Amino acid sequence: MFESITIKRDNKPIYDIIFDSTFNMLSKVIYDLNISDRRICVITDSNVEKYHLSDVLSVLEKNCDRVYSFSFEAGEEHKNLAVIENMYSFLISHHFDRNDVVFALGGGVVGDMTGFLAATYLRGIKFVQIPTSLLAMVDSSIGGKTGVDFKGYKNMVGAFHMPSYVCINTSVLETLPDRDFISGFAEIIKHSIIKDKEYFLYLSEHADAALKKDYNVLTSIIYRSCQIKKSVVEEDPTEKGVRALLNFGHTIGHAIEKYSDFKLMHGECVSLGSICALYISMKRNLISQQEYEAVCNLFAAYGLPVSLSDITYSDIPDIISITKNDKKADNNKIKFVLAAHIGNAFIDMSVSDSEMSDAISSLIVIGGSDE
Repeated sequence: MFESITIKRDNKPIYDIIFDSTFNMLSKVIYDLNISDRRICVITDSNVEKYHLSDVLSVLEKNCDRVYSFSFEAGEEHKNLAVIENMYSFLISHHFDRNDVVFALGGGVVGDMTGFLAATYLRGIKFVQIPTSLLAMVDSSIGGKTGVDFKGYKNMVGAFHMPSYVCINTSVLETLPDRDFISGFAEIIKHSIIKDKEYFLYLSEHADAALKKDYNVLTSIIYRSCQIKKSVVEEDPTEKGVRALLNFGHTIGHAIEKYSDFKLMHGECVSLGSICALYISMKRNLISQQEYEAVCNLFAAYGLPVSLSDITYSDIPDIISITKNDKKADNNKIKFVLAAHIGNAFIDMSVSDSEMSDAISSLIVIGGSDE
């Protein structure tokens, strides 16, 4: 198993990402954080609860006296303030104080919500990430972004609150549904587009092995993506500058996600949004058509969508309208991320509605829904 990755801020260590193939690493977490005598609550959802909660509780209960769990109904539609209120009530009723700890056991929704809970309960308590989806392992569990959706707008309410540990147990991917597993590769491919051409080539050469969950290949991919995420969040912990590069594919992607009423998964929408960003980059002569096609082919090789078959041209203005309410907007201008070439992305504030319309149209043409 790989060595731990230490995330720093101002060159000072703030937390580690650790890797294992069991949950036994949680014993180390309890010891390192010196919380064996504290109250601990594991937050999870109804899907993850069935597969992993008992194993996690078993390890924690061997090391701690007071361990609780809170489960909520799985799904993006439950990522809201009403569920957060139920979490507050649970912690209050069990007398959690500022020195107690919450653990996030789940994918991105669980991690974002638990982080937000930890950031806001008693003005901030410690929390530990235990990501159970590929997407959460390589992206959302790292960097301290927390949040909930508000009236359908994704992560509109949130806070930066760094975890005390990120614990990646790669064996949990065996229980992950295929669609969820594939969805995670969108963020992985995104990392290669914005930061590492060699990584892009590695992903191209090892797609079959990764999808078959070849242990060596898959763990190497997870580790490399964690390294890339580390490098970006250390340089810009609160997204004042370069960290916005991690939003590549997310502006239009989030809009498509909301417009589909979250019927499409986040990674699927990141794939579509990334292709739109690359289409705009190509039309601006920033990347070649060959590079554009290579990226489209890579998303497709990992089973991710490269077209939309259930929208028409008349839907495009509504999708563009949603981008105007994106949390990444700055003074009514959309902070877009484009590619100069594979492995090098940059922030651009000049993308027009017309360019977005053409990019979304390209998805429909590819999908053939216009026939």
